[in-house]
Amino acid sequence: MDRFFENVFHLEKAKKQEYLLDELNKAILWHYNHCQEYKKMLDTLGKKGGHYHSLEDLPMLPVQLFKMIDLVSVPRENVIKILTSSGTTSQQVSRIFLDRVTSSLQTKALISIVGSYIGSHRHPMIILDTKSVLTNRSSFNARGAGILGFSNFGRDHLYLLDEQYNIQWSQLEAFLEKHKGEKILLFGFTFMIWRYVYQVCKKMDKKLDLTNSVLIHGGGWKKLLDQQVDNVTFNRSLREQLGIQSVHNYYGMVEQIGSIFMECEEGFFHAPSFSDVIIRDPKTLQVLPFGEEGLIQVLSVLPKSYPGNILLTEDLGTVYGEDNCKCGRKGKIFLIKGRLPAAELRGCSDVYSYQ
Repeated sequence: MDRFFENVFHLEKAKKQEYLLDELNKAILWHYNHCQEYKKMLDTLGKKGGHYHSLEDLPMLPVQLFKMIDLVSVPRENVIKILTSSGTTSQQVSRIFLDRVTSSLQTKALISIVGSYIGSHRHPMIILDTKSVLTNRSSFNARGAGILGFSNFGRDHLYLLDEQYNIQWSQLEAFLEKHKGEKILLFGFTFMIWRYVYQVCKKMDKKLDLTNSVLIHGGGWKKLLDQQVDNVTFNRSLREQLGIQSVHNYYGMVEQIGSIFMECEEGFFHAPSFSDVIIRDPKTLQVLPFGEEGLIQVLSVLPKSYPGNILLTEDLGTVYGEDNCKCGRKGKIFLIKGRLPAAELRGCSDVYSYQ
């Protein structure tokens, strides 16, 4: 698998499907034999761990399942890290169990994907968040895991916000002066950037000069869409107030962390060689053709310690093509519309009929 980390956007459709189908069949069989809960679910659905002949036929799990039950395919003593999804104290959160093998694969995948966009050089980095989210190194929520993963791409890190989410102005000014003339890498979660950085600067009528920077961001879009802030508005606002010219949104989830989909220069999310997306009808779950909007199914060969390889999300999106993006990267290109309202995915009751 390591050869795919050298150039993660090189596989054309036929070779990619062959590779993914082989790897995912192996993954299904592994989890079937090593995760009792997963085995019960597949047996209940009449989809035993065996050989499937197309990516569309592979048994998928709804992402909300990880909020209801612990799914682990390795001995508990091999678990080195537990990731949790974002959520309020009243919400259930997903719990994802990582061993060293899966953690290493996900780190390599993230490095190879992001490296395709920003190169291998480590730039001075501003993390648009507070360092307090990293208090426990064995258990992270989605924000903490994202910060830890993306911080590998930078050096001389500055956490812009203090523990009360206030901008640390003096530290920022000193950082910008120290790295004057250098390209700066920015990372943060979309809603956090909007609320605690952009809106604060806007209210103070304070403009920043981050022209020579690259921003990578993702997560929290639902809150912004509720405020009528879409991707175009977000990018324009940050350019006008903060001077940020280069922005790359990414789509991903803690249930399949490492398999992120980055926004290219043409404005599309890309599926790398070890991941894919399929669009399904929200009511029938039938596969939809390119150009039609439906539920996003994500596939990844990376998860080994938990059965998170083939997941049906609650997100709506559209695939617009494959191997045809002007940016030159191979793979499917797609856009996200938002979250399915009051999502009740068909088949969930069947999944739990074994209990």
